[in-house]
Amino acid sequence: MAKQDLNKQANEILKIAEKHGVEQNFFFMTTFKRYQVQIGILNDLEQTIKEAGILVTKEYVKGRKNVYSHPAIQDYNRTTDSANKTVITLMKIITVLRDRKENDEPDPLLQILQGKI
Repeated sequence: MAKQDLNKQANEILKIAEKHGVEQNFFFMTTFKRYQVQIGILNDLEQTIKEAGILVTKEYVKGRKNVYSHPAIQDYNRTTDSANKTVITLMKIITVLRDRKENDEPDPLLQILQGKI
């Protein structure tokens, strides 16, 4: 996916967050920023894997060669898992704050987190 498409999607997510009144929420913003960093890492890892290939050769002292999967694949998989968990957290934040907003129950903690106090 092109970087421009990711920026477009990030802007769409922020519009949705604004629609639900969570765009100023500290936890939303820090989690969303973390997600953007994870996406950047994934793009870099993906590019590394594409350029180097999925297999790497390691040569030992006596000239023996062993073939291994590229170490970036493991990092890519870990970062993907983390990014997926971050998305789940973002969705929970939006859902909880949206539900609170719809119930019109002022919660002092949520008001602080939303930047209203």
